[in-house]
Order: sequence, then C-alpha cells, then structure tokens
Amino acid sequence: MEYRYLGRSGLQVPVLSFGAGTFGGTGPLFSNWGRSGETEAIRLIDLCLEAGVNLFDTADVYSDGASESILGAALKGRRDDVLISTKATLPMGEGPNTAGSSRQRLIDCVEAALRRLRTDRIDIFQLHAFDAFTPAEEVLYTLDILVRAGKLRYVGVSNFPGWQVMKSLAVADRQGWPRYVAHQVYYSLIGRDFEWDLMPLGLDQGLGAMVWSPLGWGRLTGKIARDRPLPEGSRLHETAGFGPPVDDERLYDIVDVLQAIAGETGKSVPQIAINWLTRRPGVSSVILGARNEAQLVDNLGAVGWSLSDDHMERLDAVSRVPAPYPHAPYERQDGFARLNPPAV
Repeated sequence: MEYRYLGRSGLQVPVLSFGAGTFGGTGPLFSNWGRSGETEAIRLIDLCLEAGVNLFDTADVYSDGASESILGAALKGRRDDVLISTKATLPMGEGPNTAGSSRQRLIDCVEAALRRLRTDRIDIFQLHAFDAFTPAEEVLYTLDILVRAGKLRYVGVSNFPGWQVMKSLAVADRQGWPRYVAHQVYYSLIGRDFEWDLMPLGLDQGLGAMVWSPLGWGRLTGKIARDRPLPEGSRLHETAGFGPPVDDERLYDIVDVLQAIAGETGKSVPQIAINWLTRRPGVSSVILGARNEAQLVDNLGAVGWSLSDDHMERLDAVSRVPAPYPHAPYERQDGFARLNPPAV
C-alpha cells in the first residue's frame, strides 16, 4: 500500500481508505448503501488491514450514529493500529441545535462521536457541510479548543465551496488556529467539477483531497453500460437522486473506454476508475465503499500497478467536460492560459 501525506501536514494516510457508510444501514439512503453489522464489519476491516489500509472514515449522520458505533466496536483492541476519520455538521434531529457547526454543537458532536467510537481521540475530524449561520471565527476557535484538549488531531472540511475554505484558512492563519489539511470531496470520471476550483485551491493551500464515491454513485462498477442500462433492482433507483445528475450518453462513452482498457490490462472496470483517481493531482486518499467482501477485494486491487500514459489520456479525453466561466477562457485562449496554466 502506498502512503501519502495528508495535504500539507505530517500525517501519512493510505492512498486507499475505507468508508464505513455501509455499516448500520438505516434510513432511505444508508439502507441502500449497505447493512453491515459488527461481525461483517470486523471481517471487512480485517481485509483492509491485511492490505495496508489503516484509515477508516465515517460520520455521525451515517445511519444516525450506528456507523460510528459499529466501527468503534469492530476496532476494539486495535485502535492504535488505525486512523479514524469522522464528520459532523449535518442535521441529526429537528431541534434548533441539532444541526450546524456552532460551538455548542461541535463540542457535543465530538463528545458523542468519541463515545460511539470507543476512543479518546479522533485522528481526522471534518465539518460535513458549510454552515452559513455560524461565523468562521466561532468554528475555528472551537476546533482549536478541541485540538488543544487532545480530542482531535487534524481537522478538515467536506463538500465546502472554495471561497469558504479560503476564508476559513485566512481566519486560521490570522488567529494562529489549526488549519484545515483535508477536504473530503466527490470526484470521479463522471464527476470532475472538483478540478475547476477545489483542486487548485487544495494544491496551493495544502489541503489533501479525500475522495468519496470514486465510482460515481455505483455507475462505474461495470454493471451499467451502453447495452446494459440501469437494471430494475439497482440501488441507484433509490440513491441517484442524492448525487449530481449524469448524462446517460456521456456515462456510456466513459464506460466504453473503461471496458476497452479493462480488456487490455486484465483489470476490472472499478479498479481502472479508482486507479485513475490515484494519479490525479492533490489526491491523498480514495475512500472505498463496499457492501461485501467480494466488492472490497476487487477495489483493493486498484493499487500496486499504474495505468499507462496512453490509458490516462484516453480516460481524460472521454470524461472531460467544458469548463464554466470564469475557467473557460483559461482552457480556450492562449493569453489566459499563459497566465494561469491548469492544474491538470
């Protein structure tokens, strides 16, 4: 397993990590992701550790805390061998202080996560979404308190717009508070919006990308293709609405190339899609989600080899989409491109 520094920090993380969103399986979204209980979770974690994957990601909102609880139980006796990443901010109830990143909420969320995870510290704590109602100063001062107390080791964000990341980093620098070193983002061959703002921001400011849903909400598993549209029983019928929309013809074009490269390399379609991500600038770790051992074993086979330059170029070409304003001139006009070359 390859290990990389998480952004501009001294923490090394595996290039593949495991997402525990499949643990628990309650509610309309997470029940379709997976329903692993403690016994199955232990086996999946065993397979990860055997492969060198020692970073496990979860969140309080995953199955209303059940994911954290199962992960904590499954890691009993081996806490010091792993890194735990969790997230908070999204609503956990209907009350006035059950959502957001206020000082009261963050402290309560961290204490609850520590209890569920059966640990005394969280290695990587991320804000799950931007809270427009809480000042950045309040958020960062609270995180500073929790870091100084030893309850959090590193902090980051997830699903933030670029300008809010930059605003928070400026506040942290001005006050001497902990800087975000991770940004957990959606990124895949069918979802490349990350490249326009968040990738160059991360490279410039030292935030390592932790990529979620690298297979595009299950669309890049090889089960969907031009001659095999979405099957009747697919979980995508239930979960696709939670993610960005995807044009079917563009998806089929990408899968055509993935299948061709699979035939040339002897690798599976998911392995190729994940390997492509590990080659992208600024990516520290790609988070794998697996409902069973077979899926996990296949996904773990995405590393230990590299796509050729020709394969990368073919995947780039078929998945590239026109950039929106103000990025478009930098792609299409030489004068702009000379002043601001693209990150990729």
